[in-house]
Amino acid sequence: MIRVLVVDDEALVRTGFTHILNVSDDIRAVAAVSGGQAVRSVRELRPDIVLLDIRMPDVDGLTVLAELRRMPDPPVVAMLTTFDADEHVDAALRSGAAGFLLKDTDPQQLPYLIRTLSEGGTVLSAQVTRTVVDAYLGRSTREPDAIRLVARLSGRERGVLALMGEGLSNMDIGDRLHLSTGTIKDHVSSVFEKLQVDNRVQAVLLAERAGLLGPSGNGATR
Repeated sequence: MIRVLVVDDEALVRTGFTHILNVSDDIRAVAAVSGGQAVRSVRELRPDIVLLDIRMPDVDGLTVLAELRRMPDPPVVAMLTTFDADEHVDAALRSGAAGFLLKDTDPQQLPYLIRTLSEGGTVLSAQVTRTVVDAYLGRSTREPDAIRLVARLSGRERGVLALMGEGLSNMDIGDRLHLSTGTIKDHVSSVFEKLQVDNRVQAVLLAERAGLLGPSGNGATR
């Protein structure tokens, strides 16, 4: 069972996400709370995944994210946004957010995206990906520092990184490359170390910056 905590300042959003998630047999929304209750709820309920509103009136989503990341065994955190060229995308990625979801995500897709997060996959809505690549990384498709870091990767690691850019989970990458999930996890850890990043989102964005992946918006959309 994948345990999910929904954090949003709007009761309607909390109710909607809870209802959608609880329809699935393998996903359970353990609670839906406002920002001020988020950290305490995570400590008490120990969810696997937190869906966290990036903008809340009682406490800033980035503040909550920073506190969660300081926990000994932090949950996976994906930011919720209405997507209006949010200026906080940069800070959230640097703070370790595992992805971004639009609040109007297709209800039929939401359980699949939760499973992708649970399996170590990257979740970036297509619109968010384009904005991140254009604004956060700039419009230059190749930059010396990014190219230098990507050059450290072995051929297999570059292949794994490219599949991460497609939004595939470790299990999916293993199936594609005919390797065990454990082997893929080792490759992913090596990619993080060599690229000097903390999570899959940062790795994929650096790969975009180095020109390793396809055109903006084609990768990391799941």
